[in-house]
Amino acid sequence: MTQTLAATPSRALPALALCLNALVWGTSWWPLRHFESLGLHPLWTTALVYAAVVLVIVLAWPRSVAQVLRTPALWLLVLAAGTTNATFNWAMVIGDVVRVILLFYLMPVWAVLLARVLLHEPITRAAALRVLLGVAGAAVVLWPAGAGIEALPLPRSLADWLGVVGGFAFALNNVMLRREAHRPEEGRALAMFVGGALVSAGIAFGLQGAVPLPPAPALAWLLPVLLMAALFGVGNLALQYGAGRLPANVTSVVMLTEVVFASGSALALGSAQLSTQALLGGGLILLAALLAALEPH
Repeated sequence: MTQTLAATPSRALPALALCLNALVWGTSWWPLRHFESLGLHPLWTTALVYAAVVLVIVLAWPRSVAQVLRTPALWLLVLAAGTTNATFNWAMVIGDVVRVILLFYLMPVWAVLLARVLLHEPITRAAALRVLLGVAGAAVVLWPAGAGIEALPLPRSLADWLGVVGGFAFALNNVMLRREAHRPEEGRALAMFVGGALVSAGIAFGLQGAVPLPPAPALAWLLPVLLMAALFGVGNLALQYGAGRLPANVTSVVMLTEVVFASGSALALGSAQLSTQALLGGGLILLAALLAALEPH
C-alpha cells in the first residue's frame, strides 16, 4: 500500500502536465477565431505565435540552430510539424470543431502506414484492426446526411480536408520524432516550431488574395498573440515534462483529453454540433486511437 501511495503522486503531476497541454491545444480554436474577427487570419496567427517561440528557443539554446541546419532528417520534421499546425488551426476556425478534431484524430490510421514505410514496422493484426476502425469511423462522420448507400464518404469542405491532412501530418510528425529520438531535444523542438512559423507563413503568402495580409500592428491583437505564444510555449514544456516521465501508452491515453476539451468548449460556446452520426463515427475513431495507445511498446 505504501508503494502504491508513493507512486501515485509521481505520476499525477506528469499526467496533469499532459492535461494542461491538451487544454491549451483543445481550446486554442477560441482565441484563433477571436483573432480572425480582428482581421488576423489563423495562418498568420500561427506564424506569429510560432515565430515568437522560435526566438525564445534560439536565445535559450543557440546551438539548436546548427543542429537543425546540419540535419536533413529534421527538415522533414519542419515540414510535418508546420503542416500539422497550419492545417489544424485553420480548420478549427472555419469548420465545426467536433467534426474537425475527430477527422484529425484519424492519426493512428496514418501512423500505421507511415511506420511501415519509414520505420519498417510490420502491420500486425492489431494495427490492421485499428486501421479498419478508423476508416469506418471516418466514413460514418463524413457520410452526407440523408444520402443513400451509393454516396461516397469523402471530405466535402475545406475544413474536412484540412482536418484529414492535419491528422496525416501529425502522424508523420510523431513517426519522425520516434525515428529521430536520438537527436538533441532542443534541435527537435526548434524544428517543430520553425515549421509552424514557416509553413503557415508560406501558405499564407501563396494564397494572397484568399488570405489577407495581417492588419497594421495594434496592441489589441499583438499582446494577445504574445500571450498565446507564451501559452503554447508552456504547453510544449508541459508536454515534454509529462511525456518524459510517463510510459508512451499512458501519454497517448491522457492526450486524448484534447478531444474532450475541444468538443466540450465548442459545444458550450455553440461552435459545434453533436449528432448521433458524429457520436458513432467519433466513437470508432477514438476507439482506434485508444487501442493504439494501449498497445504494448
